[in-house]
Amino acid sequence: MTQHTAEHAGASGNLETGRFLPILSLMWRIRAFEELAIEAQREGLVLGAIHPSIGQEAVAAGICPNLSKTDLLLSTHRGHGHTLAKGADPLAMMRELFGREGGTCGGKGGSMHIADFGVGMLGANGVVGANIPIATGAAHALKLRRAGEVVVCIFGDGAINRGPFLEGLNWARVFDLPVLFVCEDNGFSATTRTRSMTGGAGATARAESLGLPAAEVDGNDVLAVDAAARTAIAALRAGEGPRLMHCHTYRITGHTAVDPASYRPEAEVDQWRRRCPIARLEAGLRLAGVSDEELSRTRQEAWDEMRAISAEASATSWPDARGAFADVQDMGNPAERAF
Repeated sequence: MTQHTAEHAGASGNLETGRFLPILSLMWRIRAFEELAIEAQREGLVLGAIHPSIGQEAVAAGICPNLSKTDLLLSTHRGHGHTLAKGADPLAMMRELFGREGGTCGGKGGSMHIADFGVGMLGANGVVGANIPIATGAAHALKLRRAGEVVVCIFGDGAINRGPFLEGLNWARVFDLPVLFVCEDNGFSATTRTRSMTGGAGATARAESLGLPAAEVDGNDVLAVDAAARTAIAALRAGEGPRLMHCHTYRITGHTAVDPASYRPEAEVDQWRRRCPIARLEAGLRLAGVSDEELSRTRQEAWDEMRAISAEASATSWPDARGAFADVQDMGNPAERAF
Protein backbone atom coordinates (compact mmCIF):
# COMPACT_ATOMS: atom_id res chain seq x y z
CA MET A 1 0.00 0.00 0.00
CA THR A 2 1.18 3.49 -0.82
CA GLN A 3 -0.03 6.73 0.70
CA HIS A 4 -0.36 9.96 -1.25
CA THR A 5 -0.40 13.39 0.35
CA ALA A 6 0.68 16.59 -1.34
CA GLU A 7 0.63 19.20 1.39
CA HIS A 8 4.30 19.92 0.73
CA ALA A 9 3.60 21.11 -2.78
CA GLY A 10 1.22 23.84 -1.68
CA ALA A 11 3.24 24.76 1.39
CA SER A 12 6.44 25.29 -0.57
CA GLY A 13 4.79 27.33 -3.30
CA ASN A 14 6.32 24.87 -5.76
CA LEU A 15 3.04 24.27 -7.57
CA GLU A 16 2.52 24.08 -11.33
CA THR A 17 0.12 26.98 -11.79
CA GLY A 18 -0.31 26.25 -15.49
CA ARG A 19 -1.62 22.82 -14.57
CA PHE A 20 -3.61 23.58 -11.44
CA LEU A 21 -5.36 26.82 -12.39
CA PRO A 22 -7.45 24.91 -14.98
CA ILE A 23 -8.07 22.24 -12.34
CA LEU A 24 -9.30 24.95 -9.95
CA SER A 25 -11.60 26.18 -12.70
CA LEU A 26 -12.92 22.65 -13.18
CA MET A 27 -13.60 22.28 -9.46
CA TRP A 28 -15.51 25.57 -9.38
CA ARG A 29 -17.49 24.51 -12.46
CA ILE A 30 -18.49 21.27 -10.74
CA ARG A 31 -19.43 23.13 -7.55
CA ALA A 32 -21.46 25.76 -9.42
CA PHE A 33 -23.21 23.15 -11.58
CA GLU A 34 -24.37 21.22 -8.54
CA GLU A 35 -25.35 24.24 -6.45
CA LEU A 36 -27.51 25.45 -9.33
CA ALA A 37 -28.95 21.98 -9.86
CA ILE A 38 -30.02 21.96 -6.21
CA GLU A 39 -31.66 25.37 -6.66
CA ALA A 40 -33.39 24.10 -9.78
CA GLN A 41 -34.77 21.11 -7.93
CA ARG A 42 -36.25 23.40 -5.29
CA GLU A 43 -37.94 25.28 -8.12
CA GLY A 44 -39.37 22.04 -9.53
CA LEU A 45 -37.17 22.04 -12.62
CA VAL A 46 -35.15 18.89 -11.89
CA LEU A 47 -37.00 15.65 -12.53
CA GLY A 48 -36.01 12.84 -10.19
CA ALA A 49 -33.42 12.61 -7.43
CA ILE A 50 -30.01 14.19 -7.60
CA HIS A 51 -27.02 13.20 -5.46
CA PRO A 52 -24.59 16.15 -5.12
CA SER A 53 -20.84 15.68 -4.71
CA ILE A 54 -20.25 19.08 -3.10
CA GLY A 55 -17.05 18.75 -1.08
CA GLN A 56 -15.79 15.82 -3.17
CA GLU A 57 -14.67 17.77 -6.26
CA ALA A 58 -10.97 16.93 -5.87
CA VAL A 59 -11.54 13.29 -6.82
CA ALA A 60 -13.05 14.07 -10.22
CA ALA A 61 -10.71 17.00 -10.88
CA GLY A 62 -7.62 15.09 -9.81
CA ILE A 63 -8.26 11.98 -11.90
CA CYS A 64 -10.05 12.86 -15.11
CA PRO A 65 -7.59 15.47 -16.51
CA ASN A 66 -5.09 12.59 -16.66
CA LEU A 67 -7.31 10.73 -19.13
CA SER A 68 -7.57 11.10 -22.88
CA LYS A 69 -10.89 11.57 -24.64
CA THR A 70 -10.83 7.93 -25.77
CA ASP A 71 -10.14 6.52 -22.31
CA LEU A 72 -13.29 5.25 -20.64
CA LEU A 73 -15.02 6.27 -17.42
CA LEU A 74 -17.73 4.61 -15.33
CA SER A 75 -19.39 6.54 -12.52
CA THR A 76 -21.94 6.26 -9.73
CA HIS A 77 -25.32 7.82 -8.98
CA ARG A 78 -23.22 10.74 -7.62
CA GLY A 79 -21.58 11.38 -10.96
CA HIS A 80 -22.05 15.00 -12.10
CA GLY A 81 -18.47 15.96 -11.23
CA HIS A 82 -16.94 12.91 -12.88
CA THR A 83 -18.95 13.48 -16.05
CA LEU A 84 -18.05 17.17 -16.27
CA ALA A 85 -14.40 16.39 -15.61
CA LYS A 86 -14.38 13.81 -18.43
CA GLY A 87 -15.40 16.56 -20.86
CA ALA A 88 -19.16 16.23 -21.18
CA ASP A 89 -21.16 19.28 -22.25
CA PRO A 90 -22.64 20.87 -19.10
CA LEU A 91 -25.60 22.28 -21.04
CA ALA A 92 -26.54 18.79 -22.25
CA MET A 93 -26.09 17.53 -18.69
CA MET A 94 -28.34 20.22 -17.20
CA ARG A 95 -30.94 19.57 -19.90
CA GLU A 96 -30.81 15.91 -18.92
CA LEU A 97 -31.51 16.79 -15.28
CA PHE A 98 -34.44 18.92 -16.44
CA GLY A 99 -35.74 16.16 -18.76
CA ARG A 100 -35.42 18.43 -21.77
CA GLU A 101 -34.63 18.01 -25.44
CA GLY A 102 -30.91 17.84 -26.10
CA GLY A 103 -30.06 16.14 -22.81
CA THR A 104 -27.17 13.70 -22.81
CA CYS A 105 -29.67 10.83 -22.88
CA GLY A 106 -32.50 12.71 -24.55
CA GLY A 107 -33.97 13.65 -21.17
CA LYS A 108 -34.78 10.01 -20.39
CA GLY A 109 -32.05 9.09 -17.93
CA GLY A 110 -31.87 11.96 -15.50
CA SER A 111 -29.10 12.56 -13.03
CA MET A 112 -28.35 8.94 -12.13
CA HIS A 113 -27.97 7.72 -15.70
CA ILE A 114 -25.99 10.44 -17.43
CA ALA A 115 -23.76 9.05 -20.18
CA ASP A 116 -21.77 10.60 -23.00
CA PHE A 117 -20.06 8.02 -25.17
CA GLY A 118 -18.56 10.83 -27.27
CA VAL A 119 -16.14 11.67 -24.45
CA GLY A 120 -15.72 8.11 -23.20
CA MET A 121 -18.19 8.47 -20.33
CA LEU A 122 -19.99 5.12 -20.37
CA GLY A 123 -22.49 6.19 -17.78
CA ALA A 124 -23.47 6.87 -14.22
CA ASN A 125 -25.34 4.02 -12.54
CA GLY A 126 -28.17 4.06 -10.06
CA VAL A 127 -27.32 0.57 -8.76
CA VAL A 128 -24.56 0.55 -6.14
CA GLY A 129 -21.54 -1.36 -7.43
CA ALA A 130 -23.09 -2.20 -10.79
CA ASN A 131 -20.57 -0.07 -12.66
CA ILE A 132 -17.66 -2.26 -11.47
CA PRO A 133 -18.30 -5.33 -13.68
CA ILE A 134 -19.23 -3.03 -16.58
CA ALA A 135 -15.88 -1.29 -16.25
CA THR A 136 -14.10 -4.62 -16.01
CA GLY A 137 -15.81 -5.81 -19.18
CA ALA A 138 -14.91 -2.59 -20.98
CA ALA A 139 -11.28 -2.99 -19.90
CA HIS A 140 -11.26 -6.58 -21.14
CA ALA A 141 -12.57 -5.42 -24.50
CA LEU A 142 -9.82 -2.80 -24.72
CA LYS A 143 -7.17 -5.41 -23.93
CA LEU A 144 -8.52 -7.80 -26.56
CA ARG A 145 -8.48 -4.96 -29.11
CA ARG A 146 -5.00 -3.90 -27.95
CA ALA A 147 -6.36 -0.39 -28.12
CA GLY A 148 -4.02 1.20 -25.59
CA GLU A 149 -6.76 3.07 -23.72
CA VAL A 150 -7.57 2.60 -20.05
CA VAL A 151 -10.73 2.50 -17.94
CA VAL A 152 -11.43 4.35 -14.70
CA CYS A 153 -14.25 3.11 -12.49
CA ILE A 154 -15.37 5.34 -9.61
CA PHE A 155 -17.64 3.93 -6.90
CA GLY A 156 -18.53 4.73 -3.31
CA ASP A 157 -17.44 3.07 -0.09
CA GLY A 158 -20.77 1.26 0.20
CA ALA A 159 -20.00 -0.60 -3.03
CA ILE A 160 -17.09 -2.52 -1.51
CA ASN A 161 -19.58 -4.57 0.52
CA ARG A 162 -21.40 -5.78 -2.57
CA GLY A 163 -20.56 -8.80 -4.67
CA PRO A 164 -19.60 -6.94 -7.86
CA PHE A 165 -16.59 -5.42 -6.06
CA LEU A 166 -14.98 -8.81 -5.44
CA GLU A 167 -16.03 -10.20 -8.81
CA GLY A 168 -14.82 -7.20 -10.79
CA LEU A 169 -11.47 -6.81 -9.07
CA ASN A 170 -10.77 -10.53 -9.22
CA TRP A 171 -11.50 -10.71 -12.96
CA ALA A 172 -9.39 -7.62 -13.62
CA ARG A 173 -6.46 -9.10 -11.71
CA VAL A 174 -6.68 -12.55 -13.29
CA PHE A 175 -6.58 -11.04 -16.80
CA ASP A 176 -4.32 -8.04 -15.97
CA LEU A 177 -6.82 -5.53 -17.31
CA PRO A 178 -6.12 -1.81 -17.77
CA VAL A 179 -8.63 -0.55 -15.20
CA LEU A 180 -8.20 1.83 -12.28
CA PHE A 181 -10.75 1.23 -9.53
CA VAL A 182 -11.39 4.35 -7.44
CA CYS A 183 -13.21 4.11 -4.13
CA GLU A 184 -14.58 7.59 -3.50
CA ASP A 185 -15.04 7.14 0.24
CA ASN A 186 -17.22 9.82 1.85
CA GLY A 187 -17.84 7.72 4.93
CA PHE A 188 -21.53 7.09 4.36
CA SER A 189 -23.57 4.46 2.57
CA ALA A 190 -26.62 6.64 2.00
CA THR A 191 -27.51 7.49 5.63
CA THR A 192 -25.42 4.83 7.40
CA ARG A 193 -21.77 5.17 8.38
CA THR A 194 -19.95 2.66 6.22
CA ARG A 195 -17.47 1.67 8.91
CA SER A 196 -20.35 0.35 11.03
CA MET A 197 -21.09 -2.35 8.45
CA THR A 198 -17.66 -3.04 6.94
CA GLY A 199 -15.51 -5.86 8.25
CA GLY A 200 -11.74 -5.64 8.19
CA ALA A 201 -9.55 -2.83 6.96
CA GLY A 202 -11.68 -1.83 3.97
CA ALA A 203 -11.11 -1.21 0.28
CA THR A 204 -7.32 -1.09 0.19
CA ALA A 205 -6.83 -4.31 2.16
CA ARG A 206 -9.42 -6.12 0.06
CA ALA A 207 -7.80 -5.00 -3.20
CA GLU A 208 -4.35 -6.01 -2.00
CA SER A 209 -5.66 -9.43 -0.97
CA LEU A 210 -6.50 -9.96 -4.63
CA GLY A 211 -3.08 -8.78 -5.77
CA LEU A 212 -3.97 -5.24 -6.86
CA PRO A 213 -1.52 -2.49 -5.87
CA ALA A 214 -3.52 0.06 -3.88
CA ALA A 215 -2.99 3.63 -2.72
CA GLU A 216 -4.58 5.48 0.20
CA VAL A 217 -5.19 9.08 -0.84
CA ASP A 218 -6.41 12.26 0.83
CA GLY A 219 -9.39 12.79 -1.44
CA ASN A 220 -9.76 16.44 -0.42
CA ASP A 221 -6.25 17.26 -1.65
CA VAL A 222 -6.39 17.53 -5.44
CA LEU A 223 -2.59 17.53 -5.67
CA ALA A 224 -2.45 14.17 -3.91
CA VAL A 225 -5.25 12.76 -6.07
CA ASP A 226 -3.54 13.98 -9.23
CA ALA A 227 -0.19 12.47 -8.21
CA ALA A 228 -1.74 9.09 -7.35
CA ALA A 229 -3.80 9.05 -10.54
CA ARG A 230 -0.81 9.87 -12.73
CA THR A 231 1.19 7.03 -11.18
CA ALA A 232 -1.64 4.52 -11.51
CA ILE A 233 -2.65 5.47 -15.05
CA ALA A 234 0.97 5.32 -16.24
CA ALA A 235 1.18 1.78 -14.83
CA LEU A 236 -2.02 0.81 -16.64
CA ARG A 237 -0.70 2.13 -19.94
CA ALA A 238 2.52 0.18 -19.38
CA GLY A 239 0.50 -3.03 -19.13
CA GLU A 240 1.11 -3.57 -15.42
CA GLY A 241 -2.47 -4.56 -14.64
CA PRO A 242 -5.24 -3.08 -12.50
CA ARG A 243 -4.83 -0.67 -9.60
CA LEU A 244 -7.02 0.75 -6.84
CA MET A 245 -7.11 4.22 -5.31
CA HIS A 246 -8.92 4.72 -2.02
CA CYS A 247 -9.78 8.42 -1.81
CA HIS A 248 -11.03 9.66 1.56
CA THR A 249 -13.40 12.60 1.23
CA TYR A 250 -16.74 13.88 2.54
CA ARG A 251 -20.00 15.14 1.08
CA ILE A 252 -21.14 18.41 2.58
CA THR A 253 -24.76 17.90 1.53
CA GLY A 254 -27.02 15.03 2.43
CA HIS A 255 -27.25 11.82 0.45
CA THR A 256 -29.64 13.55 -1.95
CA ALA A 257 -30.36 17.21 -2.48
CA VAL A 258 -33.42 16.96 -0.22
CA ASP A 259 -31.79 14.90 2.55
CA PRO A 260 -31.30 17.07 5.68
CA ALA A 261 -28.56 14.68 6.88
CA SER A 262 -29.74 14.84 10.48
CA TYR A 263 -27.93 11.55 11.14
CA ARG A 264 -24.59 13.38 11.51
CA PRO A 265 -23.56 16.21 13.84
CA GLU A 266 -23.23 19.69 12.39
CA ALA A 267 -19.82 20.06 14.06
CA GLU A 268 -18.56 17.21 11.91
CA VAL A 269 -19.81 18.87 8.74
CA ASP A 270 -18.20 22.17 9.79
CA GLN A 271 -14.89 20.40 10.34
CA TRP A 272 -14.98 19.06 6.80
CA ARG A 273 -16.05 22.42 5.39
CA ARG A 274 -12.76 23.75 6.72
CA ARG A 275 -11.02 21.09 4.63
CA CYS A 276 -12.79 22.21 1.45
CA PRO A 277 -10.74 20.94 -1.51
CA ILE A 278 -11.31 24.13 -3.49
CA ALA A 279 -10.12 26.36 -0.66
CA ARG A 280 -7.07 24.16 -0.14
CA LEU A 281 -6.06 24.44 -3.78
CA GLU A 282 -6.63 28.19 -3.75
CA ALA A 283 -4.31 28.46 -0.74
CA GLY A 284 -1.60 26.57 -2.60
CA LEU A 285 -2.01 28.70 -5.70
CA ARG A 286 -1.67 31.87 -3.63
CA LEU A 287 1.62 30.60 -2.22
CA ALA A 288 2.70 29.88 -5.80
CA GLY A 289 2.10 33.52 -6.74
CA VAL A 290 -1.41 33.53 -8.16
CA SER A 291 -3.22 36.74 -7.23
CA ASP A 292 -6.51 36.94 -5.40
CA GLU A 293 -7.90 38.76 -8.43
CA GLU A 294 -7.13 35.81 -10.70
CA LEU A 295 -8.58 33.35 -8.22
CA SER A 296 -11.73 35.45 -7.93
CA ARG A 297 -11.99 35.69 -11.70
CA THR A 298 -11.68 31.90 -12.02
CA ARG A 299 -14.55 31.43 -9.59
CA GLN A 300 -16.73 34.09 -11.20
CA GLU A 301 -16.25 32.71 -14.72
CA ALA A 302 -17.34 29.27 -13.57
CA TRP A 303 -20.47 30.62 -11.91
CA ASP A 304 -21.32 32.85 -14.87
CA GLU A 305 -20.98 29.89 -17.23
CA MET A 306 -23.21 27.63 -15.15
CA ARG A 307 -25.85 30.29 -14.49
CA ALA A 308 -26.16 30.84 -18.23
CA ILE A 309 -26.38 27.09 -18.78
CA SER A 310 -29.08 26.66 -16.15
CA ALA A 311 -31.14 29.46 -17.69
CA GLU A 312 -30.77 28.03 -21.19
CA ALA A 313 -31.65 24.52 -20.02
CA SER A 314 -34.82 25.74 -18.31
CA ALA A 315 -35.83 27.54 -21.52
CA THR A 316 -35.28 24.42 -23.65
CA SER A 317 -38.36 22.68 -25.02
CA TRP A 318 -39.59 19.28 -23.86
CA PRO A 319 -38.75 16.27 -26.05
CA ASP A 320 -41.29 15.09 -28.59
CA ALA A 321 -43.38 12.40 -26.89
CA ARG A 322 -43.14 10.29 -30.05
CA GLY A 323 -39.49 9.64 -29.19
CA ALA A 324 -40.30 7.91 -25.90
CA PHE A 325 -39.54 4.48 -27.30
CA ALA A 326 -36.61 5.45 -29.50
CA ASP A 327 -33.36 3.79 -28.46
CA VAL A 328 -35.31 1.23 -26.43
CA GLN A 329 -34.73 -2.43 -27.20
CA ASP A 330 -37.91 -4.43 -27.85
CA MET A 331 -37.49 -7.89 -26.37
CA GLY A 332 -40.98 -8.97 -27.33
CA ASN A 333 -43.74 -10.21 -25.05
CA PRO A 334 -42.17 -12.27 -22.25
CA ALA A 335 -45.43 -14.16 -21.79
CA GLU A 336 -45.07 -15.46 -25.33
CA ARG A 337 -41.29 -15.93 -25.44
CA ALA A 338 -40.45 -17.30 -21.98
CA PHE A 339 -39.65 -21.00 -21.95
